[in-house]
Amino acid sequence: MADQRFFKKQGPLTIGQIVQGCGARLDDGVDAALTFHDVSSLRMAGSQDVSFLDNPKYRDDFKTTKAGACFVTPDMAGLAPEGVICLVSDTPYKSYALCAQMFYPDVWSPARVADSAHVSASAILGDSVTIEENVVIGERAEIGDHVWIEAGAVIGAGVKIGSHCRIGANATVSHCLMDEYVRVYPGVRIGQDGFGFAIDPKGHVKVPQLGRVLIGSHVEIGANTTIDRGAGPDTVIGSGTWIDNLVQIGHNVVIGKGCVIVAQVGISGSTVIEDYVAIGGQVGIAGHLRIGKGAQIGAQAGVMADIPAGETHLGSPSFPKTQYFRQLAALNRLIKKKKSD
Repeated sequence: MADQRFFKKQGPLTIGQIVQGCGARLDDGVDAALTFHDVSSLRMAGSQDVSFLDNPKYRDDFKTTKAGACFVTPDMAGLAPEGVICLVSDTPYKSYALCAQMFYPDVWSPARVADSAHVSASAILGDSVTIEENVVIGERAEIGDHVWIEAGAVIGAGVKIGSHCRIGANATVSHCLMDEYVRVYPGVRIGQDGFGFAIDPKGHVKVPQLGRVLIGSHVEIGANTTIDRGAGPDTVIGSGTWIDNLVQIGHNVVIGKGCVIVAQVGISGSTVIEDYVAIGGQVGIAGHLRIGKGAQIGAQAGVMADIPAGETHLGSPSFPKTQYFRQLAALNRLIKKKKSD
């Protein structure tokens, strides 16, 4: 059970409401009026909790769970203990996520502008905005309806933030146009100078960074991530992309729709990441590359060349998955041969 000091729970919910809201199927004969009070893990759940089984690794936990109901795939339903109602779903983790949202919906702060906030007279604030303590909003900034800016955040001059965005505590946003429903977590830095300079033996010469950061809708940007503005072209983050904590995105990078970028990834300047690319933790991507639509890059890979659409790459330097494993097998054979000599 979630700690009620930090999370406000709704409910109880009937199993009929849960099934309707989560895209699951209920066996015939189950009373749709049965109520449940919370969500929980397979091991921790009780008879009034809803849980899920998505990874077969946890099938033994499923066989002994005390949950009252559980989201499962059709092939796993037969393993359920007696008394557990199976909520059959082709995507049980997604169904569980929707169920958890029903019990724990986002809680939005009441609209207010704190006395200690500094809002420029030329800034435009939409309806029902929340501006917390010590926020700074610069000249000509535009803040959309129902935006929540948490304590200590700084919104630079001319920045435009769309409706229903949330800017985390102590984040800074400059040179940025942001669409609606963007979540920026604490400590994020958006729009600062890109790392652009001309190398010269007498001293490096700074190249003015004259672009912007353009962020689509329904984007999440994890804590302490940094997104540099473009040098002339813009840095672009496509709609529906989710970025984890501690990611560095260089100037002029273009990221498409629906990408997933895990913690500690570094993307060098002017690289293009096409739609629906998944990038594992600690991946490094060199500059001026193109990563094709739907490509997947394994954790700690070092990408030094373009990756075609749909390919999976591993290793440093990165190679296509099949080639990487062949090379690994060949290396192991060489090591064994060396030991036997």
